[in-house]
Amino acid sequence: MSANQTVPSLDSAFQSNCQRIFDAVQSVITGKPEAVTSALTVLLAQGHLLIEDVPGVGKTMLAKSMARSVNGSVHRIQFTPDLLPSDVTGVSVYSPQTHEFTFHPGPIFANIVIADEINRANAKTQSALLECMEEQQVTVDSITHRLEQPFMVVATQNPVDSEGTFALPEAQRDRFMARLSLGYPQRDAEISMLAGRHQFDPLEALRAVVELAELRHMIEQVKTVIVTERLGSYVVDLGRATREHPQVALGASPRALIQWVRAAKARAAIQGRDHVLPEDVRSVAQMVLNHRLILTRRAVADGMDTSAVIQELVASTPVN
Repeated sequence: MSANQTVPSLDSAFQSNCQRIFDAVQSVITGKPEAVTSALTVLLAQGHLLIEDVPGVGKTMLAKSMARSVNGSVHRIQFTPDLLPSDVTGVSVYSPQTHEFTFHPGPIFANIVIADEINRANAKTQSALLECMEEQQVTVDSITHRLEQPFMVVATQNPVDSEGTFALPEAQRDRFMARLSLGYPQRDAEISMLAGRHQFDPLEALRAVVELAELRHMIEQVKTVIVTERLGSYVVDLGRATREHPQVALGASPRALIQWVRAAKARAAIQGRDHVLPEDVRSVAQMVLNHRLILTRRAVADGMDTSAVIQELVASTPVN
């Protein structure tokens, strides 16, 4: 796009495409509208999503549904203890015929990458995603390969205390824009699920509802959503409050604040507005911060919860 071109503001096509993606994912993930909206928010904000919960509640199903709703390339990586970094990024193979090395791209080369049970791989393999998620590129044998845009990692993980898991390091967690926890469905939703799932798999019937070009256009429209200087200062004040809180050992990074604003812009766009309100900033605070803040040992011993700290900070920080 040239410098003198402008992206049109939000239009009716944006809203209808959002609704189509929401309805498609909702047809598979029943009874979790807020989780679906949050996943759509991350997709439009060009972030990466971490879904953490106990086994069997639909983490991988949500990731697959989001991927299938968009007509782009999708690759799934099953993370295991024996997975190697080259199994993710790709490898250069020597050809005796040409006497040259040829790069064979790994599954990370896709628009949407599902990293299933990411914390079952060791830190060495997890680190293969660091450059991909931050710089949208892969470097193998000193040669850099750009990833196709848009690019999104949707990772699932089991709770850290589950058997056979490795905790994600802080640098890895900070690259995820948001973390979701699905939880168990409500009773009525679970009854409805049991009534139909033993006869057919709704994921098999899910078809792409948005073309890749349409998604790119939606992402460009989200970028045009207005964030005033006042709201930017509000996000900075909230971020600094996390670092100064006596019960927080590690607060929000500058990267976290940038992603917080991007998520708020996407949430405002989904709501049909071309400008961000304080409510948008507050509505995405939990999913942007809950995997980033690390409480002090004393706070953990006293039974403090990260979500409670975030709620307290949001409630006590005014919009100046």
